[in-house]
Amino acid sequence: MRVDFLENPALADAFAGSLTPDDVISNIELLTGQIFHPETDLLILDEIGECPRAVTALKFFAETAPTYFVAASGSNIGLLNSFPVGKVEQLNLRPLSFREFLWASNEPLLIKAYEAQANTAAAHTMLFDKLTDYYFTGGMPEAVASWFENKEKSIIERVNAVSKIHTDLIAGYKRDFGKYSGKLDAQLIEAVFSNIPAQLSTVLDESVKRYKFKGVFEPKSRYAEFESPITWLHQCRLALKNYPIEGQSKSPLAAYQKDKMVKLFLLDVGLLNRMLNTSYKEIKQQGYEYKGFIAENFVQQEFATLGVEPSFSWYNSRAEIEFIVTNKEGLVVPVEVKSGKRTRAKSLQSYITKCAPHKTIKLTGTQGSSPLEQTHIVMPLYYAEFVFDRI
Repeated sequence: MRVDFLENPALADAFAGSLTPDDVISNIELLTGQIFHPETDLLILDEIGECPRAVTALKFFAETAPTYFVAASGSNIGLLNSFPVGKVEQLNLRPLSFREFLWASNEPLLIKAYEAQANTAAAHTMLFDKLTDYYFTGGMPEAVASWFENKEKSIIERVNAVSKIHTDLIAGYKRDFGKYSGKLDAQLIEAVFSNIPAQLSTVLDESVKRYKFKGVFEPKSRYAEFESPITWLHQCRLALKNYPIEGQSKSPLAAYQKDKMVKLFLLDVGLLNRMLNTSYKEIKQQGYEYKGFIAENFVQQEFATLGVEPSFSWYNSRAEIEFIVTNKEGLVVPVEVKSGKRTRAKSLQSYITKCAPHKTIKLTGTQGSSPLEQTHIVMPLYYAEFVFDRI
C-alpha cells in the first residue's frame, strides 16, 4: 500500500490523531478504501517530508508493531529536522552508477568483462562506447530506462526522449526550490544550482581552485551569502562537494578542509550535459572542450556511490590534482583525471615532487597500464569505482 502525501495531502489526516499503528492503519484504510494486511503488505509512506507526524509515527511502528513492513521515502527528506533516534535507518538513493547502467543494458558478456576489469582492446572499445552513452544519459532511472527500452528506435528518437526527461527533471527541481526551501531565498538556490556547470567550466585554465561566486547572483559575491543555498543543495543531494587542499596532503583529509574553499559538482552527469546543451554527437566524438570536467563529474559521482562524499582535491600554485584519497593505512594517493588518450600530466609530477606518494593513479581515456603495475597505475575512466581496490 502506497501513501503519497504530496499527491494526496488529505492522507496526512490519517496521522492527525493517535499515532498507534492500529489507529494509523485504520485511518489509512478508511481514506484509501484499501485493506492493509500486515503479514504480507508493505506500507510505503512516500514524500514523508510533507507530513512530519508520519515521521514521528515511525517510532511507534518500530516499538509496538516491529513485524509490520514500513518504508518511507521523500525528495526533501534530508531537510527534516529530526527523526526518531535509533528507530530509523536512512538510505540515500543516488543516480545509477556506471555499473548499474551496464546492468540495465542487459549485455551479460560486457558486464562480465567490466566486473573482471578486463584489460583488452576489445573490452576497452565497447566499455568506452558505453561510458560515452552514460555521459549522455546519466544515471537518473527514468532516463536510463528510456534509453534501453527504445533501443530498437532511431538514435534521434532515443536522444530526444532522454533529453526531454532531463529537461523535465531540471524544471521539476527548480519548481521544488520554492516549495521546500522554507525561509531560504529560492531564487538564490536556483542561481547556485544553475551556475554549477558554468563554475565547473571555468576550471579549464587550471586556475580555479574553488567555487567562484562572482556573477552568480548580483550583488552577492561572498561565500557567506551563498553558504546556506550550497548547504541546502548538498543536503538534498543535488550538489556534490569537493574540497581542495593546498600544499602537503595528510590524513585525515577532512582536518585540512576549508569550507570557503569548495568546488561543486552536479548530482548527475547526464543532467550536467543537458544544462550545458551538449549534443549526443559531441559527447560521442569526445571533441568538445568541456569533456575534461564532464569526466571529473563522472568520477565524483562514482566515488559518491561508494560513500566517498565530500571528496578532496589538491592544488599548489597552478598545479591541481582532481582527487586525493586515503587507503586503510592512512596513506594519501593522488587520482589524476584525464578525459582523453594523452596521459602526460604536469600536475601529477608536481604532486610527486611535493608530496612523494607511495603510488599514483591516473584515470584516462586509454586502455590503462598492465594489471602488474603497482606504483604508477593508469586505469580507464570507466573503472573509476575500482580505484579504492588499487590504493
